[in-house]
Amino acid sequence: MIRVLIVDDEWMVRAMLRTIMSAYDDIDVVGEAGDGDEAVRQSHALRPDVVLMDIRMPRSDGLTATAALSRFAVPPKVVVLTTFDLDEYVQTALRHGAVGFLLKDATADQMATAVRSAAAGDAMLSPQVTRKLLHRFAEPVSPRREDAVRRLAVLTDKEREVLVAVGEGLTNSDIGRRLYLSEATVKSHVSRMLAKLQLTNRVQAAILAHHAGLVN
Repeated sequence: MIRVLIVDDEWMVRAMLRTIMSAYDDIDVVGEAGDGDEAVRQSHALRPDVVLMDIRMPRSDGLTATAALSRFAVPPKVVVLTTFDLDEYVQTALRHGAVGFLLKDATADQMATAVRSAAAGDAMLSPQVTRKLLHRFAEPVSPRREDAVRRLAVLTDKEREVLVAVGEGLTNSDIGRRLYLSEATVKSHVSRMLAKLQLTNRVQAAILAHHAGLVN
């Protein structure tokens, strides 16, 4: 069972998410929180595998809570809930350790997939969300592209291929089919690629691939 904590200041949103998540046999909603401070307390007590985290909350925000959760000995995976009217907070959430973003108008199956992917360490963005995120953070080609290209010099050819696929929003299984690799081998390539580039998660890798001109 994947243990999930739902964090949102609107009780109706929490109720909706609980209803959706509870419909899946492999997901267990272990608690809810109405602000960032409560999210941290609940996470200490309940030890969820995944936290669905709203960003903008009136008392204490999701960014501070995400940073606090990242300092846990075994931190939960944080998937940020967003409507993408909060673009200015996305990079901060990434720096604080968020592993993915989930649109609040996503379908039930998309939400369940996001939770499962995060729990499995295969956190990702759908191609639709990836395009929105990359478009938001697109910057002038130089010197950003020059710096990104320089950073990618440490990668092997296969790791670069994996990076391109990550930048396109593909899952590990999708990457395996494209590159004729087992899913376990893809996971190893992704882990080495992130370590070499000193990145925390796949979303940061996707942004770097975009800046380097590897994906549109």
